[in-house]
Amino acid sequence: MNDMSAAIIPKSDQMNADDLIAGPITITVTEVTIRSGEQPVSIHYEGDNGKPYKSCKSMNRVLVMAWGADAKNYIGRSMTLYRDPSVKWAGQDVGGIRISHLSHLESAFTMALTATKGSRKPFTVKPLVTEPTVDWQAMIDLAPTLDALVAVWKDMPKSLHAQFLTAKDSRK
Repeated sequence: MNDMSAAIIPKSDQMNADDLIAGPITITVTEVTIRSGEQPVSIHYEGDNGKPYKSCKSMNRVLVMAWGADAKNYIGRSMTLYRDPSVKWAGQDVGGIRISHLSHLESAFTMALTATKGSRKPFTVKPLVTEPTVDWQAMIDLAPTLDALVAVWKDMPKSLHAQFLTAKDSRK
């Protein structure tokens, strides 16, 4: 197969809509940083290669509605991002990143988001069906050898290492 996806990746310090031309992606949050400025929220995720998702104000509102205001709670959660070609900037359709699915939702929800000055449109987010969760504590406890424990540690998402460090060290 001659996959053109790698050839169309834009050079940037953040994920942008053109990164999603090949299709939606699902990311797992590893860190959220908030600062002042034009794009205050940077959502780092597994495999981001230094290009965080800098969510727009509307998607920040979606995240707060779904997951609450404390961004520390976002770590380990997942979202599916897609390119919406109808997103406007200065009156032009330039495309933007939208959230279609979020983990940790009981059901889909719809909220009104600002579309243009004085106009709001409904926006729906659906629950992200994730693979069954791994019982990492059991995997650590049942590792029969040091090599098996090392393999469990390597398989575990790095975002969970701090949570299971004591258990791993005890088992070692």
